[in-house]
Amino acid sequence: MKIKTFTFNPFQVNTYVVYDDTNEAILIDAGCYTEQEELLLKDFIDSNKLELKRIINTHLHLDHHFGNKFMYDNYNIQPEAGEEDDFLLNGFQNMALFYRLSVGSAQELGKYVVENEIIKAGNFSFVAIHTPGHSPGSMSYYSAEEGVLFVGDVLFKGSIGRTDLANGDHATLIQSIKNKLLPLPDTTVVYPGHGSTTTLGEEKKSNPYL
Repeated sequence: MKIKTFTFNPFQVNTYVVYDDTNEAILIDAGCYTEQEELLLKDFIDSNKLELKRIINTHLHLDHHFGNKFMYDNYNIQPEAGEEDDFLLNGFQNMALFYRLSVGSAQELGKYVVENEIIKAGNFSFVAIHTPGHSPGSMSYYSAEEGVLFVGDVLFKGSIGRTDLANGDHATLIQSIKNKLLPLPDTTVVYPGHGSTTTLGEEKKSNPYL
């Protein structure tokens, strides 16, 4: 597995292109906002001759799916996310205006990601883990074979996701982390929606919220 990380938009979202030697790829959280960011992402995919199989979201706060429509328009692949976050698409433009950002309409989802779904491309795969709390539909994506975990805004290095946004809940978030993520191996590398990577073992030892 190869992982290319881009940091996009004013919220500094991590967008991940995950691929392997078969050149099949999965895009996690298309956060590209400006035309320059869109072209940077597209150029990486095209110049590496990657075949994009799925576009998945960890959740649907606006900063994590700015680029979904661009990706659909260019690759004809509809994005996927947890059903409980679908309501967030309706408020996409109003939320953008709140931050003084200009956006078009949100790209509709092609299907919902469900708990324990296997998401596969090339010779790698993820299992979807429903981890609500930051948002009700937050999904984390785990590869046991590769020892990697994409968590969106559920867990950060030394911190956790905020829970003061629509339908967030602090107690639910803590339970998601402790019951569904921390039982995974300590060596698991955590790829968050913002900031640098960490490991589950490090967060068990030093994260003050846990």
